[in-house]
Amino acid sequence: MKLADIPPLLRRRVLEGMVIPAHPLALTADRRLDERRQRALTRYYLEAGAGGVAVGVHTTQFAIRKPNVGLLEPVLTLAAETVDDWEHRRAAPAEPTTAPTTGKAVDRASREVRGAGPILKVAGLCGDTAQAIREARLALDRGYHAGLLSLSALRAATVDALVDHCREVASGIPVVGFYLQPAVGGRVLPHAFWRRFVEIENVLAIKIAPFNRYQTLDVVRAVAAAGRQNEIALYTGNDDQIVLDLLTPFRFGEDPASPSGQIVGGLLGHWAVWTQGAVALLDDIRERRRNASPIDPAWLTRAARITDVNAALFDAANGFRGCIAGIHEVLRRQGLLEGIWCLDPAEGLSPGQAREIDRVCRAYPSFNDDAFVAEHLDEWMRD
Repeated sequence: MKLADIPPLLRRRVLEGMVIPAHPLALTADRRLDERRQRALTRYYLEAGAGGVAVGVHTTQFAIRKPNVGLLEPVLTLAAETVDDWEHRRAAPAEPTTAPTTGKAVDRASREVRGAGPILKVAGLCGDTAQAIREARLALDRGYHAGLLSLSALRAATVDALVDHCREVASGIPVVGFYLQPAVGGRVLPHAFWRRFVEIENVLAIKIAPFNRYQTLDVVRAVAAAGRQNEIALYTGNDDQIVLDLLTPFRFGEDPASPSGQIVGGLLGHWAVWTQGAVALLDDIRERRRNASPIDPAWLTRAARITDVNAALFDAANGFRGCIAGIHEVLRRQGLLEGIWCLDPAEGLSPGQAREIDRVCRAYPSFNDDAFVAEHLDEWMRD
């Protein structure tokens, strides 16, 4: 599959920027896949206005690939089927329903779905070249448009070997490059790697998530130097710097004609919670870009507040050990998950993390979309 095989409208939306939550894994108390809640999560993201979902990625837990777990194929399939069903339902004429509070007939199709358009399906790809190609074939078979290519398994590989690996995987599926921070399993990827990576023809986007400003610049500068700003979409995965990444107009040189770049959207674990607010945030930033309006200092305050929230959710105080459990805890409080269980029984909230989540929930009540979730949860939980 090539970039040209992606529907033109969808590729244009990717380049313009969208909210792509990194999809969590819903488990039962005995750590089996909770299909009903897994579907509910996907429906939540779509109804909240996300432009895509990323499945089989770090937030989904890489351990789904272990032979004794065997959840990669079921999870990819379930998400793809849920997206396809949602798109089919949205396209079909809706039957009137009755509003529970007023008793008046309501056409579900008339309910605004923010960011309505084709949905991007991204599958995580891991392992050595043979494994990544197998996972890419599975993803394509399930209708995914692109693969988010983790390089964590190639920790000792040279730049030449890394580029060869990426090129071989990209020969079969459009890829989203992935700079994952070393603290959660990634590796340092120098500018020399990114400068060669962006020359690969079948690259759709890059998720920049090193949680490091120097390394973030390495990626943006590589795309700008290659002149592929209008072909490769840059997405922030820096959950600690979401707003500043999206606000910053990058330019490498003082001459107005110097190479430039822009991070246009986000593929984020942080956006797996309170997703409706994330969509509103990106809408506001895109509107500011369109109007070329000056950056109000209030944006800097908003950026710091979101980073404060992320510190609690991602357990920054404990080296991000509770980052997945923190996301689960917010979803549990909303009723989307039954518990915060991870595949590894030892993985959970760190001491004091629940109190930190309590603190940021109290401090920033406008960030949550609890009322939206409560209104539609029963609908999303249907079989």
